Amino acid sequence: MDRYQFRSSILSLSLLLLIIAVDPVVSSSPFNLTTIGFDEGYVPLFADFNIRRSDDGRGAGLVLNRYAGSGFISGKYYDYGFFSAKIRLPGHYTAGIVVAFYTSNGDVFEKNHDELDLEFLGNVKGKPWRFQTNVYGNGSTSRGREERYKLWFDPSKDFHQYSILWAPNKIIFYVDGVPIREVVRNEAMAGDYPSKPMSLYATIWDASSWATAGGRYSVRYEYEPFVSEFTDFVLQGCAVDPVEQVGADTEECLEKKAKLMSAEYADISPKGRLAMKWFRERYMYYSYCYDTVRYPIQPPECVIVPSEQIQFKETGRLKFGAIPRRLRKRGRGRRPMNKDTDGQADI
Repeated sequence: MDRYQFRSSILSLSLLLLIIAVDPVVSSSPFNLTTIGFDEGYVPLFADFNIRRSDDGRGAGLVLNRYAGSGFISGKYYDYGFFSAKIRLPGHYTAGIVVAFYTSNGDVFEKNHDELDLEFLGNVKGKPWRFQTNVYGNGSTSRGREERYKLWFDPSKDFHQYSILWAPNKIIFYVDGVPIREVVRNEAMAGDYPSKPMSLYATIWDASSWATAGGRYSVRYEYEPFVSEFTDFVLQGCAVDPVEQVGADTEECLEKKAKLMSAEYADISPKGRLAMKWFRERYMYYSYCYDTVRYPIQPPECVIVPSEQIQFKETGRLKFGAIPRRLRKRGRGRRPMNKDTDGQADI
Protein backbone atom coordinates (compact mmCIF):
# COMPACT_ATOMS: atom_id res chain seq x y z
CA MET A 1 0.00 0.00 0.00
CA ASP A 2 1.47 3.37 -0.99
CA ARG A 3 1.29 6.52 1.14
CA TYR A 4 -1.78 7.87 -0.71
CA GLN A 5 -3.74 4.63 -0.32
CA PHE A 6 -2.82 4.41 3.36
CA ARG A 7 -3.92 7.99 3.96
CA SER A 8 -7.16 7.38 2.05
CA SER A 9 -7.90 4.27 4.14
CA ILE A 10 -7.29 6.16 7.39
CA LEU A 11 -9.52 9.05 6.29
CA SER A 12 -12.33 6.68 5.29
CA LEU A 13 -12.15 4.81 8.58
CA SER A 14 -12.08 8.11 10.47
CA LEU A 15 -15.18 9.26 8.60
CA LEU A 16 -17.10 6.13 9.58
CA LEU A 17 -16.00 6.43 13.22
CA LEU A 18 -17.10 10.06 13.25
CA ILE A 19 -20.48 9.17 11.78
CA ILE A 20 -20.97 6.42 14.35
CA ALA A 21 -19.94 8.71 17.20
CA VAL A 22 -22.39 11.48 16.35
CA ASP A 23 -25.37 9.55 15.02
CA PRO A 24 -26.99 6.65 16.93
CA VAL A 25 -28.69 5.49 13.73
CA VAL A 26 -25.39 4.05 12.53
CA SER A 27 -24.02 2.79 15.84
CA SER A 28 -23.65 -0.89 16.70
CA SER A 29 -26.88 -0.74 18.72
CA PRO A 30 -28.77 1.64 16.48
CA PHE A 31 -32.44 1.08 17.14
CA ASN A 32 -34.67 0.71 20.15
CA LEU A 33 -35.90 -2.80 19.36
CA THR A 34 -37.92 -5.33 21.32
CA THR A 35 -36.27 -8.73 21.03
CA ILE A 36 -37.88 -12.14 21.47
CA GLY A 37 -36.70 -15.61 22.38
CA PHE A 38 -36.22 -18.30 19.77
CA ASP A 39 -39.33 -20.30 20.64
CA GLU A 40 -41.45 -17.14 20.77
CA GLY A 41 -41.12 -16.60 17.06
CA TYR A 42 -39.51 -19.55 15.33
CA VAL A 43 -39.87 -23.26 14.63
CA PRO A 44 -37.44 -25.72 13.01
CA LEU A 45 -37.49 -25.74 9.22
CA PHE A 46 -35.35 -28.83 8.71
CA ALA A 47 -32.82 -30.99 10.61
CA ASP A 48 -34.06 -30.13 14.11
CA PHE A 49 -31.26 -32.35 15.46
CA ASN A 50 -28.78 -29.78 14.11
CA ILE A 51 -30.39 -26.79 15.83
CA ARG A 52 -28.78 -25.90 19.17
CA ARG A 53 -31.04 -23.82 21.39
CA SER A 54 -29.27 -21.66 23.94
CA ASP A 55 -29.75 -22.38 27.64
CA ASP A 56 -31.63 -19.12 28.20
CA GLY A 57 -33.91 -19.66 25.20
CA ARG A 58 -32.86 -16.37 23.63
CA GLY A 59 -30.75 -17.77 20.82
CA ALA A 60 -30.05 -20.74 18.60
CA GLY A 61 -27.16 -22.19 16.64
CA LEU A 62 -27.55 -23.67 13.18
CA VAL A 63 -25.17 -26.57 12.51
CA LEU A 64 -23.78 -27.90 9.25
CA ASN A 65 -22.02 -31.25 9.41
CA ARG A 66 -21.50 -34.17 7.05
CA TYR A 67 -25.04 -35.38 7.75
CA ALA A 68 -27.07 -32.22 7.10
CA GLY A 69 -27.37 -28.49 7.28
CA SER A 70 -30.20 -26.92 9.29
CA GLY A 71 -32.68 -24.10 9.32
CA PHE A 72 -35.55 -22.41 11.12
CA ILE A 73 -38.55 -20.35 10.02
CA SER A 74 -40.82 -17.84 11.72
CA GLY A 75 -44.06 -19.40 12.89
CA LYS A 76 -46.09 -16.69 11.13
CA TYR A 77 -46.26 -14.82 7.84
CA TYR A 78 -46.05 -11.04 7.87
CA ASP A 79 -47.64 -8.36 5.73
CA TYR A 80 -44.50 -6.19 5.63
CA GLY A 81 -42.22 -5.84 8.63
CA PHE A 82 -38.80 -5.34 10.18
CA PHE A 83 -36.72 -8.47 10.70
CA SER A 84 -33.44 -8.55 12.55
CA ALA A 85 -31.01 -10.76 14.44
CA LYS A 86 -27.48 -10.69 15.77
CA ILE A 87 -25.44 -13.36 14.02
CA ARG A 88 -21.98 -14.84 14.47
CA LEU A 89 -20.73 -16.84 11.50
CA PRO A 90 -18.44 -19.88 11.57
CA GLY A 91 -14.71 -19.24 11.47
CA HIS A 92 -11.55 -20.90 10.14
CA TYR A 93 -12.16 -22.70 6.82
CA THR A 94 -15.69 -21.97 5.55
CA ALA A 95 -15.41 -22.47 1.79
CA GLY A 96 -18.57 -23.84 0.18
CA ILE A 97 -20.80 -22.78 3.09
CA VAL A 98 -23.80 -20.49 2.74
CA VAL A 99 -25.58 -18.93 5.73
CA ALA A 100 -28.82 -17.21 4.74
CA PHE A 101 -31.09 -14.81 6.61
CA TYR A 102 -34.03 -14.00 4.39
CA THR A 103 -37.76 -13.55 3.90
CA SER A 104 -39.74 -15.66 1.46
CA ASN A 105 -43.12 -17.17 0.65
CA GLY A 106 -41.83 -19.79 -1.76
CA ASP A 107 -43.50 -22.64 0.12
CA VAL A 108 -46.92 -21.07 -0.55
CA PHE A 109 -46.40 -19.33 -3.90
CA GLU A 110 -44.11 -21.76 -5.68
CA LYS A 111 -44.30 -20.15 -9.14
CA ASN A 112 -44.60 -16.50 -8.19
CA HIS A 113 -42.84 -16.18 -4.86
CA ASP A 114 -41.33 -13.07 -3.27
CA GLU A 115 -37.97 -13.02 -1.49
CA LEU A 116 -35.49 -10.69 0.23
CA ASP A 117 -32.04 -12.20 0.78
CA LEU A 118 -29.04 -11.68 2.99
CA GLU A 119 -26.70 -14.52 2.03
CA PHE A 120 -23.24 -15.00 3.52
CA LEU A 121 -20.72 -16.86 1.37
CA GLY A 122 -17.89 -18.72 3.07
CA ASN A 123 -14.26 -18.74 2.01
CA VAL A 124 -10.94 -20.52 2.35
CA LYS A 125 -8.86 -20.02 5.48
CA GLY A 126 -7.44 -16.52 5.69
CA LYS A 127 -9.93 -15.04 3.22
CA PRO A 128 -12.95 -13.00 4.35
CA TRP A 129 -16.61 -13.93 4.30
CA ARG A 130 -18.51 -12.18 1.53
CA PHE A 131 -22.23 -11.58 1.35
CA GLN A 132 -24.93 -10.65 -1.11
CA THR A 133 -28.39 -9.11 -1.04
CA ASN A 134 -31.15 -9.83 -3.52
CA VAL A 135 -34.75 -8.84 -4.19
CA TYR A 136 -37.35 -10.98 -5.96
CA GLY A 137 -40.99 -10.15 -6.54
CA ASN A 138 -43.71 -12.31 -8.04
CA GLY A 139 -41.32 -15.03 -9.19
CA SER A 140 -38.97 -12.65 -11.00
CA THR A 141 -35.94 -14.89 -10.51
CA SER A 142 -34.82 -14.29 -14.10
CA ARG A 143 -34.44 -10.62 -13.19
CA GLY A 144 -32.23 -11.02 -10.16
CA ARG A 145 -31.34 -7.80 -8.40
CA GLU A 146 -28.23 -8.94 -6.58
CA GLU A 147 -25.41 -6.96 -5.10
CA ARG A 148 -22.25 -8.40 -3.52
CA TYR A 149 -20.06 -6.99 -0.79
CA LYS A 150 -17.31 -7.54 1.73
CA LEU A 151 -17.49 -6.47 5.38
CA TRP A 152 -15.36 -4.07 7.39
CA PHE A 153 -15.05 -6.60 10.25
CA ASP A 154 -14.60 -10.33 10.79
CA PRO A 155 -18.16 -11.69 11.23
CA SER A 156 -16.89 -14.85 12.92
CA LYS A 157 -15.27 -13.05 15.87
CA ASP A 158 -18.39 -11.56 17.44
CA PHE A 159 -22.12 -11.03 16.98
CA HIS A 160 -23.24 -8.36 14.52
CA GLN A 161 -26.74 -7.16 13.76
CA TYR A 162 -28.26 -7.76 10.34
CA SER A 163 -31.66 -6.29 9.52
CA ILE A 164 -34.20 -6.13 6.70
CA LEU A 165 -36.85 -3.43 6.49
CA TRP A 166 -39.66 -4.40 4.12
CA ALA A 167 -42.26 -1.66 3.84
CA PRO A 168 -44.90 -0.90 1.20
CA ASN A 169 -42.75 1.90 -0.21
CA LYS A 170 -39.15 0.76 0.27
CA ILE A 171 -36.69 -1.94 1.29
CA ILE A 172 -33.57 -1.23 3.34
CA PHE A 173 -30.83 -3.68 4.32
CA TYR A 174 -28.77 -2.82 7.42
CA VAL A 175 -25.53 -4.15 8.93
CA ASP A 176 -24.90 -2.95 12.48
CA GLY A 177 -27.23 -0.06 11.79
CA VAL A 178 -25.36 1.01 8.66
CA PRO A 179 -27.79 1.13 5.72
CA ILE A 180 -26.02 -0.74 2.94
CA ARG A 181 -28.79 -0.85 0.32
CA GLU A 182 -32.10 0.88 -0.33
CA VAL A 183 -34.70 -0.09 -2.95
CA VAL A 184 -37.44 2.50 -3.35
CA ARG A 185 -40.64 1.21 -4.91
CA ASN A 186 -41.93 2.81 -8.07
CA GLU A 187 -44.78 2.02 -10.43
CA ALA A 188 -42.51 0.69 -13.16
CA MET A 189 -41.41 -2.19 -10.90
CA ALA A 190 -44.99 -3.49 -10.92
CA GLY A 191 -45.07 -7.06 -9.60
CA ASP A 192 -41.30 -7.22 -9.24
CA TYR A 193 -41.66 -5.46 -5.88
CA PRO A 194 -42.29 -8.05 -3.12
CA SER A 195 -45.84 -7.56 -1.86
CA LYS A 196 -47.22 -10.89 -0.64
CA PRO A 197 -46.91 -11.99 3.03
CA MET A 198 -43.57 -13.61 3.85
CA SER A 199 -41.94 -15.59 6.63
CA LEU A 200 -38.42 -15.08 7.97
CA TYR A 201 -35.95 -17.91 7.37
CA ALA A 202 -32.42 -18.71 8.52
CA THR A 203 -30.40 -21.60 7.09
CA ILE A 204 -26.91 -23.02 6.82
CA TRP A 205 -26.13 -25.43 4.00
CA ASP A 206 -23.51 -26.95 1.72
CA ALA A 207 -23.26 -24.93 -1.51
CA SER A 208 -19.94 -26.40 -2.63
CA SER A 209 -21.05 -26.36 -6.27
CA TRP A 210 -20.95 -22.55 -6.50
CA ALA A 211 -20.42 -20.58 -3.28
CA THR A 212 -16.62 -20.17 -3.33
CA ALA A 213 -14.69 -19.45 -6.55
CA GLY A 214 -17.41 -21.00 -8.71
CA GLY A 215 -17.21 -24.33 -6.91
CA ARG A 216 -13.41 -24.67 -6.94
CA TYR A 217 -13.35 -24.93 -3.14
CA SER A 218 -15.74 -27.28 -1.35
CA VAL A 219 -16.81 -27.74 2.25
CA ARG A 220 -14.11 -29.64 4.14
CA TYR A 221 -15.85 -31.73 6.76
CA GLU A 222 -12.68 -32.43 8.72
CA TYR A 223 -13.42 -28.97 10.21
CA GLU A 224 -17.01 -29.78 11.21
CA PRO A 225 -19.23 -28.83 12.89
CA PHE A 226 -19.80 -25.42 11.33
CA VAL A 227 -22.06 -23.38 13.60
CA SER A 228 -23.79 -20.09 12.87
CA GLU A 229 -25.18 -18.52 16.04
CA PHE A 230 -28.28 -16.30 16.21
CA THR A 231 -29.66 -14.15 19.03
CA ASP A 232 -31.59 -10.92 19.72
CA PHE A 233 -34.38 -11.81 17.31
CA VAL A 234 -36.74 -9.09 16.09
CA LEU A 235 -40.01 -9.82 14.29
CA GLN A 236 -42.05 -6.66 13.81
CA GLY A 237 -45.04 -6.66 11.51
CA CYS A 238 -48.62 -7.79 11.16
CA ALA A 239 -49.13 -11.55 11.09
CA VAL A 240 -51.61 -12.65 8.41
CA ASP A 241 -52.78 -15.70 6.50
CA PRO A 242 -50.48 -15.87 3.44
CA VAL A 243 -53.13 -17.11 1.02
CA GLU A 244 -56.29 -15.34 2.12
CA GLN A 245 -54.32 -12.46 3.67
CA VAL A 246 -56.93 -12.46 6.39
CA GLY A 247 -56.34 -9.60 8.79
CA ALA A 248 -54.22 -7.49 6.45
CA ASP A 249 -56.79 -4.69 6.39
CA THR A 250 -57.83 -4.82 10.03
CA GLU A 251 -57.37 -1.77 12.20
CA GLU A 252 -54.60 -3.53 14.12
CA CYS A 253 -52.66 -4.32 10.93
CA LEU A 254 -53.12 -0.84 9.52
CA GLU A 255 -51.78 0.62 12.77
CA LYS A 256 -48.78 -1.70 12.72
CA LYS A 257 -48.06 -0.79 9.11
CA ALA A 258 -48.25 2.92 9.91
CA LYS A 259 -45.93 2.39 12.89
CA LEU A 260 -43.52 0.47 10.68
CA MET A 261 -43.37 3.25 8.10
CA SER A 262 -42.80 5.93 10.73
CA ALA A 263 -40.12 4.04 12.71
CA GLU A 264 -36.59 5.42 12.93
CA TYR A 265 -35.26 2.63 10.74
CA ALA A 266 -37.80 3.40 7.96
CA ASP A 267 -35.86 6.45 6.77
CA ILE A 268 -32.15 6.99 6.31
CA SER A 269 -30.80 10.08 8.03
CA PRO A 270 -28.27 12.36 6.27
CA LYS A 271 -25.46 10.85 8.34
CA GLY A 272 -26.82 7.40 7.59
CA ARG A 273 -26.52 8.22 3.90
CA LEU A 274 -22.90 9.22 4.43
CA ALA A 275 -22.29 5.84 6.06
CA MET A 276 -24.06 4.06 3.18
CA LYS A 277 -21.95 5.97 0.66
CA TRP A 278 -18.78 4.99 2.59
CA PHE A 279 -19.79 1.33 2.62
CA ARG A 280 -20.91 1.06 -0.99
CA GLU A 281 -17.89 2.83 -2.44
CA ARG A 282 -15.42 0.70 -0.49
CA TYR A 283 -17.02 -2.72 0.02
CA MET A 284 -19.50 -3.34 -2.82
CA TYR A 285 -17.91 -5.35 -5.63
CA TYR A 286 -20.89 -6.18 -7.84
CA SER A 287 -24.16 -4.38 -8.57
CA TYR A 288 -26.76 -5.33 -11.15
CA CYS A 289 -27.52 -1.63 -11.61
CA TYR A 290 -24.12 -1.14 -13.26
CA ASP A 291 -24.28 -4.41 -15.24
CA THR A 292 -25.19 -3.05 -18.67
CA VAL A 293 -24.26 -6.34 -20.33
CA ARG A 294 -26.93 -8.13 -18.37
CA TYR A 295 -29.38 -5.21 -18.33
CA PRO A 296 -28.94 -2.96 -21.40
CA ILE A 297 -32.11 -1.23 -20.22
CA GLN A 298 -31.59 -0.15 -16.64
CA PRO A 299 -34.04 -1.68 -14.12
CA PRO A 300 -36.50 1.03 -13.08
CA GLU A 301 -35.59 1.15 -9.39
CA CYS A 302 -31.87 1.71 -10.01
CA VAL A 303 -30.42 5.05 -8.96
CA ILE A 304 -27.07 5.64 -10.61
CA VAL A 305 -24.54 7.21 -8.26
CA PRO A 306 -21.59 8.65 -10.24
CA SER A 307 -19.07 8.00 -7.44
CA GLU A 308 -20.12 4.32 -7.49
CA GLN A 309 -20.53 3.97 -11.24
CA ILE A 310 -17.00 5.11 -12.01
CA GLN A 311 -15.61 2.09 -10.13
CA PHE A 312 -17.44 -0.53 -12.19
CA LYS A 313 -17.06 -2.13 -15.59
CA GLU A 314 -20.01 -2.69 -17.90
CA THR A 315 -20.46 -6.12 -16.32
CA GLY A 316 -21.24 -4.57 -12.93
CA ARG A 317 -17.90 -5.80 -11.58
CA LEU A 318 -15.18 -3.61 -10.10
CA LYS A 319 -12.49 -2.23 -12.35
CA PHE A 320 -9.03 -3.41 -11.37
CA GLY A 321 -7.60 -0.96 -8.85
CA ALA A 322 -11.00 0.55 -7.98
CA ILE A 323 -10.57 -0.46 -4.35
CA PRO A 324 -7.52 -0.23 -2.08
CA ARG A 325 -4.96 -2.99 -2.50
CA ARG A 326 -5.64 -4.33 0.98
CA LEU A 327 -9.24 -5.08 -0.04
CA ARG A 328 -8.59 -6.56 -3.48
CA LYS A 329 -9.50 -10.17 -4.20
CA ARG A 330 -6.42 -12.22 -4.96
CA GLY A 331 -7.98 -15.53 -5.96
CA ARG A 332 -8.42 -16.53 -9.58
CA GLY A 333 -11.56 -18.68 -9.31
CA ARG A 334 -14.86 -17.40 -10.59
CA ARG A 335 -18.55 -17.90 -10.07
CA PRO A 336 -20.47 -16.12 -12.82
CA MET A 337 -23.40 -14.07 -11.65
CA ASN A 338 -24.89 -15.20 -14.97
CA LYS A 339 -23.65 -16.24 -18.39
CA ASP A 340 -22.74 -12.65 -19.30
CA THR A 341 -20.49 -11.70 -16.40
CA ASP A 342 -16.77 -11.49 -16.78
CA GLY A 343 -15.58 -13.85 -14.12
CA GLN A 344 -13.78 -11.46 -11.80
CA ALA A 345 -12.49 -13.43 -8.82
CA ASP A 346 -14.96 -14.03 -6.04
CA ILE A 347 -12.64 -15.14 -3.28
